[in-house]
Amino acid sequence: MLKKRIIVCLDVKDGRTTKGVKFLDNVDIGDPVVMAEEYYRQGVDELVFYDIMASARDRGPTLDLIRRVAETIHIPFCVGGGISTVEDIRNTILAGAEKVSLNSPAVRNPKLLTEGAAIFGNQCIVLGMDAKKDPGMPSGYRIYVNGGRVATDLDALEWAIRAERLGAGEIVLNSIDADGTRDGYELTITKMISENVGIPVVASGGAGKPAHMAEVLGPGKADAALIASMVHSGDYTIGSIKADLAARGIPVRR
Repeated sequence: MLKKRIIVCLDVKDGRTTKGVKFLDNVDIGDPVVMAEEYYRQGVDELVFYDIMASARDRGPTLDLIRRVAETIHIPFCVGGGISTVEDIRNTILAGAEKVSLNSPAVRNPKLLTEGAAIFGNQCIVLGMDAKKDPGMPSGYRIYVNGGRVATDLDALEWAIRAERLGAGEIVLNSIDADGTRDGYELTITKMISENVGIPVVASGGAGKPAHMAEVLGPGKADAALIASMVHSGDYTIGSIKADLAARGIPVRR
């Protein structure tokens, strides 16, 4: 079994790291540059940096902040938020990101996935998906955009399959229902999408303890687990999480 990746997410609003529950009631929790450096020191495998207001405010990525984070870490670094053109992708990668996460812009312009993959390689193009339970959809889950604020007509499973064909090299699947709750990942949709695409799937939303991560990283499920609250709170370190997962038989990078 391939080793599983542990990824820390930094949601950024107005230049500060923020955290909420189900995309609501966000509070300031620190400086993203300082936090990125600390998680790198602890041994995290990758970092994801999301500007959660960029798409809603119709502006581009915050390149200066991206450069400052990239200068402090030497691990894969993915950036999302406000990246809506090929030029935005180019500028973000030149600022120091290895990957870009395309969420709302990919829904509005699916060709961006294809164009980005053709120019930069599909390993650089990550589809960000914000999904919420909806019994009216074929898979039972609907895609939302603009930081989970706006519902679309897209079915989550259909969009994941289509995005892979368009050129996405990885999917970060965030459950709006589980986000920030620390009650565990949304296993049903994670397993469904993992079984129906051939690219890595990163589970996001709901991690509260290593046992939750072990559940979602089991056979046939996610390739990586994205975490935020459980480390931002100080309850766990990257080292303690990896030790716990290894003890549970989950292969992790040490």
